[in-house]
Amino acid sequence: MSLLETEGLVKRFGGVTATDHVDVSIEPDERVSLIGPNGAGKSTFINLVTRRLDPTEGDIRFKGESIVQKEPHEVVQAGVSKSFQQASIFPDLSVLDNARIAALGADHGAFGFNFLKRLDSYPEIDRIARTTLQDVGLWGQRDTTASDLPYGDKRRLEIGIALAAEPDLLLMDEPTAGMSPEETKATVDLIEEVKQERSLTYLLVEHDMEIVFDISDRIIVLNRGSVIAEGTPEEIREDEDVQDAYLGGVEA
Repeated sequence: MSLLETEGLVKRFGGVTATDHVDVSIEPDERVSLIGPNGAGKSTFINLVTRRLDPTEGDIRFKGESIVQKEPHEVVQAGVSKSFQQASIFPDLSVLDNARIAALGADHGAFGFNFLKRLDSYPEIDRIARTTLQDVGLWGQRDTTASDLPYGDKRRLEIGIALAAEPDLLLMDEPTAGMSPEETKATVDLIEEVKQERSLTYLLVEHDMEIVFDISDRIIVLNRGSVIAEGTPEEIREDEDVQDAYLGGVEA
């Protein structure tokens, strides 16, 4: 059984079709990248999967169960987590409290009555937060206010926030955007390390083709809302439709 599967997924905004009958399946433990030119429908697809948008047509199944009627926090609790294109953190809180809140939200959804208890009164939440920060290399900065972190570390924290939900599927939207070459390399190494440590399945949206070709088992290419190709990095490199639509007709 596929971990994530979409069938005939369509999203229209008025007269504009952002995704056009997209059929995608992701298997457990796969490393998949989603690429395409600007306006291809990548962000729309991710927002449909995370239930921030409702599909016009089609179905989305996670672990064999349709999630099109679920709320975003219910999808997180089911095992899907996302890191955003822009760092999405709690800037005035410590690094540790950022991880604690993410773990608490994944465990308790909309929080409910949890505001009456201290964050450090949940031993399991503390364990998840500590493990997550150790995995992303930020345990040493756990008491630092998040806004004081360098940009690259803010992005690492943002990935950590997504990981604190202990997802089965991690969606990453351009995790290296705005990074220096050194920060980019460190983040790619981090993704690879986490993949090995957690046997994580991920779907990566990324414009840096070098990263995509290096860390993907399979690549899916969108253009004008439709899947025009999918395959191994080698197959995508050689695909003429991909070269024309995304790589400008230049051999990668």
